[in-house]
Amino acid sequence: MSPTLSPKSASPDRVLSFDGGGIRGVLTLILLERLDDAVPGWRRRADLLAGTSTGGIVALGLAHGLSPRELRDLYETRSAEIFADSWRDNLRDLGALVGAQYSLRPLSRVLRSMFGTTTLGDLSRRVLISTFDLDNRNPDPLKRSWAPKFFHNYPGRDSDREQQACRVALYTSAAPTFFPSVDGYIDGGVVANNPAMAALAQTQDRRSVRRPAPLEQIALLSLGTGRNLMRIGGDRHDWGQTQWVKPLLGLITAGNMSIADYQCRQLLGDRYHRVSPVFPEDQAFPMDGWKRIPELVEFASNLDLAPTIAWIRDYWLDG
Repeated sequence: MSPTLSPKSASPDRVLSFDGGGIRGVLTLILLERLDDAVPGWRRRADLLAGTSTGGIVALGLAHGLSPRELRDLYETRSAEIFADSWRDNLRDLGALVGAQYSLRPLSRVLRSMFGTTTLGDLSRRVLISTFDLDNRNPDPLKRSWAPKFFHNYPGRDSDREQQACRVALYTSAAPTFFPSVDGYIDGGVVANNPAMAALAQTQDRRSVRRPAPLEQIALLSLGTGRNLMRIGGDRHDWGQTQWVKPLLGLITAGNMSIADYQCRQLLGDRYHRVSPVFPEDQAFPMDGWKRIPELVEFASNLDLAPTIAWIRDYWLDG
């Protein structure tokens, strides 16, 4: 494992951001493998690793010293265990109508095997992991509410350095309808499935960084997990709760991903680069579609990464 961070480090100016997407995190890891082969050592420049859901697991794993290949192996060998379902469970939950689709126990076992008792403060890189707190338990009744929560290991009064990495990974991965909530937290994808803008904001937080790097010095690479082509045809939909509940999570995550992309592009210009490939219309990949990992591997292995490689050489490695 890499050496731990010192309490005070230089202002971050190289940021890696990883989207959520369940099993599609395999795509992210293959992209990282291919970029490592094309530009050896480039990831050593990364100061901050940000992630949501499966991207949070990737960010924490890399900061823990695991390689993209090691993380990919875990996805390929343990996903069937994580997304195991049974007719008994479906019967008890009425087909997920009154309960989460999957148990948290297998995912918790996998994350514990990855991180053990490692805390965020033990990691070799700064991290920012998005979650959503269903009840912040503020003693002031006027401030008690649900709210986004971004776990990080920067110094300062609001630091989460003592939090265990395996628990934070579980919080950010607790996708509604797929898994139960954990300690009152659910998947950060409901607010920041693309955490790039949150990561950029963190680089400027003077509570944690004494002298933030100017925006013109920051390079931010945002890696998506592939986009399924989704739409709701027609001009008018007089729908109620039952009709909207199924597409709502997809609408939320797609919307906040696009907003973060727009904001980062406007603030950083060419120093921001995003890889978010679109799947063919007849090849959508669900978050829990572990049986289709071989297709996902083939898709990711054939993507054209020449523009990304050129961007890394021009903007990531400069200065």
